[in-house]
Amino acid sequence: MTRAAVIAGVGGFVPPRVVTNDELAQRLDTSDTWIRTRTGIAQRHVVDPGMTTGDLAVEAGLRALKNAGADGADLVIVATTTPDRPCPATAPSVATRIGLTDVPAYDVAAVCSGFVYALQAGTAAITSGFAERVLVIGAESFSTILDPGDRTTSVIFGDGAGAVLLRTGEHDDPGAVLDVHLGSDGSMADLITVRGGGAEERSRGGAPREEDRYFRMEGKSVFFAAVRRMTGSSRTVLERTGWEVSDVDRLVGHQANTRILHAVAEQLGLPPERAVLNIDRVGNTSAASIPLALADGVADGGLKAGDRVLLTAFGGGATWGSATLTWPDLPVD
Repeated sequence: MTRAAVIAGVGGFVPPRVVTNDELAQRLDTSDTWIRTRTGIAQRHVVDPGMTTGDLAVEAGLRALKNAGADGADLVIVATTTPDRPCPATAPSVATRIGLTDVPAYDVAAVCSGFVYALQAGTAAITSGFAERVLVIGAESFSTILDPGDRTTSVIFGDGAGAVLLRTGEHDDPGAVLDVHLGSDGSMADLITVRGGGAEERSRGGAPREEDRYFRMEGKSVFFAAVRRMTGSSRTVLERTGWEVSDVDRLVGHQANTRILHAVAEQLGLPPERAVLNIDRVGNTSAASIPLALADGVADGGLKAGDRVLLTAFGGGATWGSATLTWPDLPVD
């Protein structure tokens, strides 16, 4: 038997507090119409004071385990750009709080591509025989690193977490991860960044600059790079899988911006209605966006057993990646 990683369960969680476009318009030079037109977002969820990325990850992880009918995992991987602390990683605490004491756990930092990177790592752990079950979580509390006065980022991002449980299976099992393609280009590091808080800033000496505390993004450059890299990566993974574009039933892209998702679908030659979208309700949740979209797709019937699914993302680094899989028959929680 050739070992394969198979999705056995999925779970998603967003914090209770909802921030609407109208609420943002009260403190920013913007409006509901402006935000909807440019991003497709109507609202987003944000953490309350005292709630952390780890809290979101724990809830999503527990829901994925419950959805799979599983009592544990051999490895926990948390993809995040907003860890609870710079040191240590968030994943060990998440694993312990879920009840998975003594299992290996680590973080993956690839910003909005983080879940696809973590999915590849979890898949490799299973196919190599290192683990039988891997809990892969994408979790973000992006609201904690946004400049509250920056209209270009404050209207886009939200907080949340999504998770999948991978189990050992075979390539023809429903839910099998068929292939993953990844890439990066460090020359684009400044397109999506938080400059402060790391060794680069501390080694310079002097007082930290206030503006370096916050997330910054070059929106126009990111748009074109995201469409190009997501499209190219998607074509590569489809070719390696042996699928034609017409074989794809559902496109689950990183929920960055409705215009980006529609542009990627158009470049690939996919009808826009094949894209799974939840950005209107949760905004851009970075590493959490793909697993959250998967969880929502199960809940609302957008993903059905047997669907051939293409995942694709672009994030800071710059990083990008895509994956192909067949969707399993999962219970609706």
